[in-house]
Amino acid sequence: MTVVDEGVLTQEVFEDLARHAIRADEALRLEFVNGKLGVKAVPDGDHAQIIEWLTRQCMQADPGRWLYAEQGLRIETYRKGNARLDGAFARSGTFAGQGEWANPDGVLMAVEVTSYDADTDRRDRVEKPRAYAETGIPVYLLIDRETCEVKVHSQPDGVRYETVVTVPFGKTVRLPDPVGFELDTEPLKNWVR
Repeated sequence: MTVVDEGVLTQEVFEDLARHAIRADEALRLEFVNGKLGVKAVPDGDHAQIIEWLTRQCMQADPGRWLYAEQGLRIETYRKGNARLDGAFARSGTFAGQGEWANPDGVLMAVEVTSYDADTDRRDRVEKPRAYAETGIPVYLLIDRETCEVKVHSQPDGVRYETVVTVPFGKTVRLPDPVGFELDTEPLKNWVR
């Protein structure tokens, strides 16, 4: 049985495909969100700089927590999906011993930085907020390089985030508890096209 012949993509088949795709083409990352196979482009230099900057902000706020870059998580309560987050903010040591696709328990904030690709709107603005809310991740931070805005999603109700705060790059935004610190977004203006 193959995926194409049967029209079925199981968790095990996805993980095998993801392992082979990463070895075959380092420019792509596979995800399995909302029961759909997706492809995520490898981040560009500005994308990486944003993650570095955000990591520094997180460490200054609390050195006992870390922003894990490119962390793979098992997401969604009943659809069994996998997402590779640009950043997963959690206590240091949260993912030790868990392998490539970790349990989301302990993730305080999911972070995504938009890429300049055709799937960004659907993936980062629609599917991932829903999947992270269903999973119960308390905060979803979207750094949107296309709109030059930061969106802070919070208060997941198991279906969606009840609160979404949007600020333009250059403003300060409060990341609600359990993250609990302010983020000055002025530097983000330096890393957009």
